[in-house]
Amino acid sequence: MVDSTTNSRSGLPDNVFLTTIDAAANWARSNSLWPMPFATACCGIELMATASSRFDLARFGAEVMRFSPRQCDLMIVAGRVAMKMLPVLQRIWLQMPEPKWCISMGACACTGGVFDTYAVVQGVDRFIPVDLYIPGCPPRPEQLIAALIEMQSKIMNTGTFDGREFAHRTQATGPVPLDLDEIRRAKEAALVEGLEIFQPPKLG
Repeated sequence: MVDSTTNSRSGLPDNVFLTTIDAAANWARSNSLWPMPFATACCGIELMATASSRFDLARFGAEVMRFSPRQCDLMIVAGRVAMKMLPVLQRIWLQMPEPKWCISMGACACTGGVFDTYAVVQGVDRFIPVDLYIPGCPPRPEQLIAALIEMQSKIMNTGTFDGREFAHRTQATGPVPLDLDEIRRAKEAALVEGLEIFQPPKLG
């Protein structure tokens, strides 16, 4: 006779289930995304609207925007990125711990948008890997919520322990970020031998 509270297939109680560590970690990560907002233009207004009480972003566990990259695992690039801002974007991305993901929000972040000029980055995926793209100028909050749901599905289905999810993201083709402090130190340590650091006044 089998106890009614015992699962006849596995011999375990009904309130016990089996899973893998990878699946449990993916479930926890997908439902507790900590966004790092990188808002530079009008898409940032829609990003702030998405985090308001009207759309209830807390349903997806991503309502708290973290402004410390070392505490975040999801970067949302909302708006255009100027070339002078690019090293800052790359440095923030490198400071975020693995596993991490990136959403390119808006036409300007995806392709440069209407700013087809040398001063604006023509797509952030040239410099940092991007997992999801949100078209629009600017996209509505519903589109960002749909992207978060898609990101949760991606995290759940691909895994994080062996890096399988990173095989399907875009690969950055632009230059590596510059370490400005290292360049500054190199200039300060330049040899000064032979330089005319003092020129006496010429009389007559």
